[in-house]
Parts: sequence; C-alpha cells; structure tokens
Amino acid sequence: METSRKILAVLRRLLYNEQLVLLVLAVFMGALASYGAIAFRYLILLIQGVSFGTYSDTLYTHAASLPAWQVVLVPTAGGLLIGLFVHYFMPGRRPHAVADVIEAVALRSGRMGIRAGLGAAVVSAASIGVGASVGREGPVVHLGAALCSRIARWFGLSRSLTINLVGCGVAAAVAASFNAPIAGTFFALEVIIGHYAITAFAPIVLASVTGTIISRAHFGDFPAFILPGQTLASALEFPAFALLGVVSAVAAIIFMRSIGIAQDLAMKTPLPRMLHPMVGGFLVGLLALAFPEVLGVGYGTTDAALRGNIELYVLLALIAAKTAAVAISLGSGFGGGVFSPSLFIGALVGGAFGIVASSVFPELSSGNSAYTLVGMGAVAGAVLGAPISTILIIFEMTGDYAITVAVMVAVVIASIITQQAFGQSYFAWQLEQRGINLTRGRETGLLAETTVADVMKADYTPVTPETPIGTLREKLQTATYGTLFVVRESGTLAGTVTLSDLAEAAFDTSMDSLLKATDVARSRPPALEKAADLDAALKLMESTHEEHIAVIDDADSRRMVGLVHQVDVMLAYNRALLRMHREEHGVL
Repeated sequence: METSRKILAVLRRLLYNEQLVLLVLAVFMGALASYGAIAFRYLILLIQGVSFGTYSDTLYTHAASLPAWQVVLVPTAGGLLIGLFVHYFMPGRRPHAVADVIEAVALRSGRMGIRAGLGAAVVSAASIGVGASVGREGPVVHLGAALCSRIARWFGLSRSLTINLVGCGVAAAVAASFNAPIAGTFFALEVIIGHYAITAFAPIVLASVTGTIISRAHFGDFPAFILPGQTLASALEFPAFALLGVVSAVAAIIFMRSIGIAQDLAMKTPLPRMLHPMVGGFLVGLLALAFPEVLGVGYGTTDAALRGNIELYVLLALIAAKTAAVAISLGSGFGGGVFSPSLFIGALVGGAFGIVASSVFPELSSGNSAYTLVGMGAVAGAVLGAPISTILIIFEMTGDYAITVAVMVAVVIASIITQQAFGQSYFAWQLEQRGINLTRGRETGLLAETTVADVMKADYTPVTPETPIGTLREKLQTATYGTLFVVRESGTLAGTVTLSDLAEAAFDTSMDSLLKATDVARSRPPALEKAADLDAALKLMESTHEEHIAVIDDADSRRMVGLVHQVDVMLAYNRALLRMHREEHGVL
C-alpha cells in the first residue's frame, strides 16, 4: 500500500511538471508543424498544376515551352486574386512571414492568430504556385509557429512555455523543408527564441527530430539538394573563400536594398494597394519570357548551379534577373519568404566566382560546386542574419567537414560586412519598416507585457484651474515630487505646475489676487494612457526627461486616473526579467 502511494505521488508530480508536459507537447507540435509543411508543399504543386499545367519542382523547364501569353497572364491574374484576398481577408492587409513570428515572440509572448497563419499560408502557396519569385520556407515557418501558438493558448501555458512551443513549430518546419534537424533546431533558437537554455533546447530538438522523421516518411531520406562529392584541393584556397564572403555580402546587400526600392516605388504609384501584386505579376511574367528560371522557388536552377551545368554569362544574367524578380514580387505584395531566393542567388554568385577562380588558379581549385555551396551559405546567412543555422544546413546537406569550414569562413565575413553596411538582417529591416525596433531584444517584450495601469499610483496632488497662486505656492511646499496636477471638475487633466512654472510669481506676492492655476500651468503636459505598455512609458520618459508622468483614461477624455513613476517602471521590468530568467532555466 505504501509503495503504491509513493508511485502515485511520483506520477502526480510528473503529470503536473511543466517541463515534462512541454516535452510531450513538443513531439505533437513537431508532427503538427511537419504535416503543415507537407500540406503547404502539396498546395503549391496543386496551384502550380492548375496555373501552368505541371506538378514538377522544376517549373522553369516546363515554362520555357509555354506560349508567351500564358507565362505573363498566370502571374498577372494570380496577382490580382492574391491582392484582393490580402486586402479583404488578411490582418493588416499584408502577407505575413518570419518577421511576424519574431515580433510575436518579442512583443506578444508568442501569441499569434491562427487566421493570420492559415491566411499567410494560402497567400504564399498561391504566390509561388502562380510563379512569384519567392521562397517557401518563410511561410512554412510562420504556419508552424501559428499552429503551435494556438495550441499553447488552448492549454493556457505561460509566456516562456508558449514561446518554446512556437520555437518547436519553427524548428519542425525548417527541418521538414531541408531534411535538416540540427539546422531546424538552431534556426529556431538563433532567430526566433534568442537563447540556448536547456528548457528551450530540449523540446525544440524533439520537435525538430519529429518533423524530420515525418518528412522523410513522405519524401524519403534525401537532402533538399542532391550534391556531388566535395573535397578541398588545398588550404591555400581559403583566401579565395574569404574573398567570396566579401562578394556574397555585396550580393546580399543589393538583394535586400532592391526589395526596399521596389516597395517604395510600389507605394508611390497611384494604383490601389490591392492591385500592386497584379502589376508585379505582370513584370515578373515579362522577365520570365527571357529567364523562366526566375519563376517560383527556383530549386531546379539551384541544383543545376550546384552541378556546374550553367555557363558564366548565364549565371551573371540570372543573378540580376532573380534579384529583380524577387524584389518585384515581394515589393508588390506577393506572399513568400527570402530563404530560397537567397540560396538561389548565393549559388549563382558562388558558381560565377568559382568559374573565375578556377580559371585563374586551376591547380588550387576545388571545383565550381564547392564555390557554389560556399556562396549559397554566405548570401543566405547574411540575408537571414542566421549564420549558425546556415552553416549547419550546408553541413547537413554535404556531410563534408572541410567544405563546412570553408562555408564558415565565408558566412562569417559576409555576415559581418552586411551587418556593418546594411545594419541588420532582412527580418529586422522588415520590422523596422513597421516602426518596430527590437535592438533591445526581449527587453522590449518584457516591458510590453505590463500596462501602465498595473504600476500606476494615486499619490499625486491635484488642484483646480481656479486655485489661487498663493494656495499653489503653499501646496508646492508639501506636494509629492514637487508637482501639482491641474484637474478640472470633470476630472480632465488640464496641466501641471512646478515651482519653475511660477517664475517670478514664486516669490513676488503682489499679483496673487490676479493669478490662478490656469494662468501659470503648463498646458498639455506629457501623459500616458492607462492601457499603454511600459515600453511606451519608458520611451516617453526618456524623450521628455520626466520621471513622473500623469496617467489618463484615454486620449479623448484625458481624465486623470493616476501617476506613473520611472522607478516603478524599472522595478516591474526587473521583476519580469528575473521571472523570465527563472522560467528559461527551469526554476519555476
């Protein structure tokens, strides 16, 4: 009997152990995200089959045989339908992708809407299916994260556990896409979660492995690209790989800037925003008449570049064409990611560089394929801001340690140059365009979790607009924080009065009978709505150099309900930081 009680006690502790529950959920989340990725790929092929009449991954070979009108019409008509769908059904009237996952984790404790997740998947699958020059990995990451976020909300999990489950969805999605469980794990930790604590690492590994197993069951145990055997000819080749890192950084910067330029041009057109994808589809279709390789994800062309089957002049032309096609597609409002396009452009850049390098030093060259791999990793790592994940993807695709070392050199150089010249990754740039700056990392999210109403106090001294200046002088001597708050009879904040606001009247009593609070008060002082978060409070305090700010009900009524102090904001932040640290390290 005693033994059975002990067993029941142990089982009860295990049942209510959050970390154990998270590990079990991680397997389920990995399976869910993986099946989401599989369904997404089949949806792309279905739409592509209806649009272009082929279900092959190498769309460009089929498109080259199609009549010109179909090559142009499909992305144009598809763009029109996608623009209408985004306008009427998508939250924010824009496609969603990886940057939205980063924003959700940093600012909303991992909470994401399932409508946005499913809608983004439909938009992106349709975009790729009609030939838009975008990637499929970003949308799959968003879909996996949205599904897992929804499950976390159903279970009512804490902030830390919710974020970890979102990471599980991301890892499984990447692993399923590339058959690369290690890279999936580190992409989730490096780009989405932002730390490598064991409480996040363990469930994300389980989810990534689960996603890989399911993907292999459906598509076989094959890497994303079938690669020829690679060997390094000489250690003297590493300066060439370093130089390729510099060239890749230039390509990555041009790639990202071109998307920004295309977005700016699209916004300056007089056409309604919902018609932008239609125009973008028309331009991509025109490009595809000359370069059908720009249509869709483009893995067929990437494979050809890896095998060294593309001549130098074609590689150079395709670099320009693909960069333009991606910029037009994303700038005009098609849905999709930049992972595949950056791999595509990186492969072309590396292939072109390899041809030149091999012709100059043929006895030292490892061959074009080696340079293609290195360039692919360098451009992708710089664009994504994920050097570790990119290096691991190449390693898992090749299994070659020597080539991976060369990739490490190029990726690090390309990432540093891009960071210094462009300032940030593509995802961070996207968020900056929306007015979201995450340079403070998860600190911003911690401050955003608490509202001003949670920390405000009522320890302020109110006066009416009609209060005589003599009374103001007396109240200022005992007023908390040396400030009086002028509040109308209706409760509306009318201004503030400090000793400096009294000016000469602070010591000259000759005008006491004529002056009152409304005459000397600072009108429209800085104020915070009670629903605002502490990040907004801290920013206002920093910009106004005020340590104590009035709290109002809302901007319309301006009814004063309390006062918030800088010290209370910082105390709340420190408590949240300590709580997060404990959650991450399993001290619950």
